[in-house]
Amino acid sequence: MYQALLRDSSLFDLLLSFDRDLAREARRAGCACGGALHTASYPRKPRGGPPGLGPEHAVRFSFCCGVEGCRRRVTPPSLRFLGRKVFWGVVVLLVPVLRQGPTPKRVKRLCARFAVSVRTLRRWMRWWREAFAASRFFLAARGRFARPVAIAALPSALLEVFSKPGGPKERILVVLSFLAPITTGASLLGRAS
Repeated sequence: MYQALLRDSSLFDLLLSFDRDLAREARRAGCACGGALHTASYPRKPRGGPPGLGPEHAVRFSFCCGVEGCRRRVTPPSLRFLGRKVFWGVVVLLVPVLRQGPTPKRVKRLCARFAVSVRTLRRWMRWWREAFAASRFFLAARGRFARPVAIAALPSALLEVFSKPGGPKERILVVLSFLAPITTGASLLGRAS
């Protein structure tokens, strides 16, 4: 079910639409100094998505303050990009979920299908279970969940926690929306003291 969604360009179109909405909100809010924000988006080369996505999908929305002396950059949250990771955020979320429990042969097939090395997949699993699990963002958020989130089962545990009525696509959107605040910088992912 999740494998099919990773090849569904309509999911990526929907994520782009959400990112455009987040960018409009950020631009409307303006800079902290009160200045107007000007477009300063930049290209990305995300990997792992379905073939045939247009060039508009590879743009990370960002803005720069127009006030001389400020020029602060404002990069809104994103449902498409998970921080500085090279792969699409949904791929970083779902490929480790698909990896959990399969045989080594299936892991190789999974890695080949999404052009992810086994080493990268292991690094993602470590990131979810160590860096993400120890982050201030996650530690603050996990106290609000009705059920405990099993660190050893991340990231699939997040999909389970957000299992509301609706299909897998809706669940993915909710989890990516939950993760959106960590896509703007490393400060929220800092380790708790």
